[in-house]
Amino acid sequence: MIEIYNKILYQPLLNAVIFLYNILPGADFGLAIIVLTVIMRLALSPLTIKTTLSQRAMNKINPQIKEIKSKYKNDTQAQSAAIMKLYKDNNVNPLAGCLPLLIQLPILIALYSAFRNGFKEESLIMLYSFISNPGHINAISLGFIDVTVRSIPLALITGALQFFQLKQNNALMNKNTAGLDDSQKQMQAINSQMLYFFPVMIIIIGWKMPAGLLLYWLTTTGYSLLEQMYIKKKYKE
Repeated sequence: MIEIYNKILYQPLLNAVIFLYNILPGADFGLAIIVLTVIMRLALSPLTIKTTLSQRAMNKINPQIKEIKSKYKNDTQAQSAAIMKLYKDNNVNPLAGCLPLLIQLPILIALYSAFRNGFKEESLIMLYSFISNPGHINAISLGFIDVTVRSIPLALITGALQFFQLKQNNALMNKNTAGLDDSQKQMQAINSQMLYFFPVMIIIIGWKMPAGLLLYWLTTTGYSLLEQMYIKKKYKE
């Protein structure tokens, strides 16, 4: 399984980041990380947008689901049938939000691994024959960031941007909150707590993380912010 993962995901992404490193001006590994992150997020955007819209659609019919559960509280079969009909009438697939996430997760893990190992010279043996081996990776990015060592300012910026991204995401997802059941209210409360907890955790983890990985994290968080702005503008309710 690990070999399949390496062949299908990790190795191609490692080669992609080295390819970009070879062709981008300045032999800048940090810039290669940023560019490949944006390319991958663009490729995954249809899935992430579909996930968000599916979750919003589920939130919108929450009051009706609550009414059905109350009406058929003693008849689980009738309750299930009524809820399935509601899904069908509103063109909502309750599983639509899960599949895209399952597809994206291994890709993002492989992308993260490629960036983590890309500046290690021993990883370059995995390059394809048509990808030039640079021999040595220049660790300085954008003229002042060493991608191999920690960067406290970058960790703080990443945590702050993650806070704004989560705040925007909560506003986007919690637009229709009427009729939430107890479990959904608990989930909403957890999301509110994560608004503060997760950015702090990122800062703590990023405090000793190589700056190259923080560039990846910062780029994907910034992309998520822009993507959420696009969804909010294009799919107004």
